[in-house]
Amino acid sequence: MAKEGITPRAQDYSQWYLDIVRQADLADYAEVVRGCIVFKPTGYAIWEGIQRGLDERIKATGHVNAYFPLLIPKSFLMREAEHVEGFAPEVIEVTRGGGEELTEPYVVRPTSETIIGYFYAKWVRSWRDLPLLINQWANVMRWEMRTRPFLRTAEFLWQEGHTVHATEQDAERETLMILNDVYTDFVEQEMAIPVIRGIKTEREKFPGALRSYCIEAMMQDGRALQAGTSHNLGQNFARVFDITFTDQNNTIQHAWTTSWGVSTRLIGALIMAHSDDDGLIIPPRLAPTQVVVVPIYRNDAERTIVMEAVQRITALWRGKLRFRIDDRDNLTPGFKFNEWELKGIPVRIEIGPRDVQQETVAIARRDIPGRPGKSFVSQNGLLERIEALLSEIQQSLFDRALAFRDAHMFDATTYDELIAHVDHGFVRCYWAGSTEDEKRIQEETRATIRCIPLDQPTEAGRCVLTGTETTQQVIFARAY
Repeated sequence: MAKEGITPRAQDYSQWYLDIVRQADLADYAEVVRGCIVFKPTGYAIWEGIQRGLDERIKATGHVNAYFPLLIPKSFLMREAEHVEGFAPEVIEVTRGGGEELTEPYVVRPTSETIIGYFYAKWVRSWRDLPLLINQWANVMRWEMRTRPFLRTAEFLWQEGHTVHATEQDAERETLMILNDVYTDFVEQEMAIPVIRGIKTEREKFPGALRSYCIEAMMQDGRALQAGTSHNLGQNFARVFDITFTDQNNTIQHAWTTSWGVSTRLIGALIMAHSDDDGLIIPPRLAPTQVVVVPIYRNDAERTIVMEAVQRITALWRGKLRFRIDDRDNLTPGFKFNEWELKGIPVRIEIGPRDVQQETVAIARRDIPGRPGKSFVSQNGLLERIEALLSEIQQSLFDRALAFRDAHMFDATTYDELIAHVDHGFVRCYWAGSTEDEKRIQEETRATIRCIPLDQPTEAGRCVLTGTETTQQVIFARAY
């Protein structure tokens, strides 16, 4: 049975998601600004955890952070034809400033390849300047017609990396390193969400890119969510913005560039991959609060005894666990239990007068609701027990998400099988179709090729649509 205020997933998955966002106090609609949301403290704390985890990985690979302007001259966007065509419907223009009409309109950053390309052309002179490895944490705006908190909003937060290299091979290594060592590692290890790594088709790639790579995750309704992208831009933007360098033979060459990013839609992925009808579930490694302690008492005398025990126990946790003590006197223990379950705190510790006397506590794990997830343990060795439990929960969430994906991954050998399965999850099949064939399938099934997996079979098969023999498999799915 779903918690009050939360629509069961089986009844209406879309409404369930919106209920989780509201009930877990993650965000609010910014009605006065079309298509935008307010990140409430709980939701923003999750984003801060995502930032920390990614920023550590990005910097560990030799990248540094910088910041570029929010406003971009419209003429910059117009220089790369494929790029402007891809973003034109989403661009927001600024035409007046200081009460006067601007000589040239600005666009509010939908992505930063153009403005960064302009500055890179100034900064890069010699092969000694390469590689140039810069990341930016920023907000962007895209004029979305249909919005959903975290998944698709007019303004969202993200990081975007932009790098410059001397050769195509260096750019390709960068693109794949970010995909594998940064994005895949973070999403699987910290968020406990398994992903499929792959390359986008020509129809689905980033506008202006040579090649686009992605990681795709399955949500609990069987739909796909693109959790990160990494693009080898080739020399397209380097030619447009004249990013050149003098090589070791004293010859002027156009550079090779990349861009890559993930956004606050990862919060949406976290909600839809792990949460249940009782509320949000946050993997322990990412949880802003890993453990909440709820003291239980009926009068001042009991309060004194219990709080002394709580302070003694938690003194050992500082610097080792992210925890909070919920000692609010105006709320009942039951209300507190409900609130922390809604907000997805991985572990709840309950301690009352009898627990103090018996030197025990009650532990409730969020990933297993109700009585099955609750146990009574000794206070001795409690820190080590909690640390082990948090690791167990982290692995359990990943294993559960992987098992769900495996159960909803279907192989199709005919177009009829693809149509039959795509309602229920990912469809893996051989593919030798054209861009027009892709478009036709999307029109008929609302499914797209999410990626061409990097892990490909060694044996040949026949294309699910044309019957042509091929060794290439793709993943079809409906997506957010």
